[in-house]
Amino acid sequence: MTPAGATASLSAAEARRVSLAAQGFTNSRRMGVRRPFDSALSRLHVLQIDSVNVFSRSHYMPVFSRHGGYSQDRLDEHLWGSGEFTEYWAHEAAFIPVSDRPLFGWRMDDFRARHTRDGRWERLEPTIRAVRERLRADGPQLVRELEDGPREKRGPWWDWSDTKHAVEVLFAAGEVVAAGRESFQRRYALAEDIIPEAHLRSVARADAQRKLVSRAARSLGVGTLADIADYHRLKTPEARVAVAALVESGELVPVEVEGWLAKSGKPEQAWLHRDAAVPSRLAPDALLTPFDPVAWFRPRAERIHRFHYRIEIYTPKEKRQFGYYCLPLLVGGRLAGRIDLKADRAGNALLVQAAWQEPGAPRQTADVAASLLREAATWQGLSDIRLSGVGNLALRPD
Repeated sequence: MTPAGATASLSAAEARRVSLAAQGFTNSRRMGVRRPFDSALSRLHVLQIDSVNVFSRSHYMPVFSRHGGYSQDRLDEHLWGSGEFTEYWAHEAAFIPVSDRPLFGWRMDDFRARHTRDGRWERLEPTIRAVRERLRADGPQLVRELEDGPREKRGPWWDWSDTKHAVEVLFAAGEVVAAGRESFQRRYALAEDIIPEAHLRSVARADAQRKLVSRAARSLGVGTLADIADYHRLKTPEARVAVAALVESGELVPVEVEGWLAKSGKPEQAWLHRDAAVPSRLAPDALLTPFDPVAWFRPRAERIHRFHYRIEIYTPKEKRQFGYYCLPLLVGGRLAGRIDLKADRAGNALLVQAAWQEPGAPRQTADVAASLLREAATWQGLSDIRLSGVGNLALRPD
């Protein structure tokens, strides 16, 4: 027990286990039967969405990482059909519990104010009015269904039409929501037509941010101010105020973590959530999406796992160090490698375009990677695994 007035401490290994347990990793990958996704989704709080589909859409990966193969259709049905989730800018675009939508009201107000200041709202006002009227009259629509006549002229920003700009401005401001996705494109609807009235209200900014920091800290287990602020993309000064309030209430406990040092060389301030478990043993193996909270905040991944990661999608091929879209590889509870995967649907094969291990990776890394690749291929309905031989992680063909 830590003496009164003293700062608690964690070893580096304890902090690593705390962070993984808080993220829903356990020593058993078994899923629940009646509500199989509750464990992972409640731990994550936000499920990031991304357009890259080289192997699997990112939002499908965290459940696979924690529980193994499952039905993606069933997860889609749960996310879109249960009425329990909605999509918003919670980290990047992400699924969140619809009951927590009011906690982002201040962000919706900020977006509206920004788009008013920069003139975008005024410039798009006629289109915004037209979009509102169409959605009110006809219900949920894809952008192409909202556009009048031939495909509208595109502007210089992401090749978006005025209609696409308008719905995105309205989405950011909370007036419209995603009622579903079709070929990854949002089907937009008026928020009042989809979201229960109780979840259309807003929570006061300071109260909402305090609750978001509470949820972030619970999902992280232990973290620095930067870790906690990044989880829901809060500004550091606002996150600092919320952290101080939660320390005062006893929900967050100041802690020193072995090896977590500030630039000055002094111990970096960190906080442990009062409900965080400190497992004596936790050594999961998993393939992760780069947008899993275990890896998405690069400074945290480097601090906890000594794992330096950068997405190389936009790096010219000849300048890539590891591969186009590498999935971080968790071995024995440590980020120990990365694998560049591609699902060749036409060829019914999982292509291992490169496989790398970190210096000091556990000796079982190759065997763990091979097992996870077989599981990933089965999950995606692919019968073959094809190895390129690129990289320093030697994998044997089945």
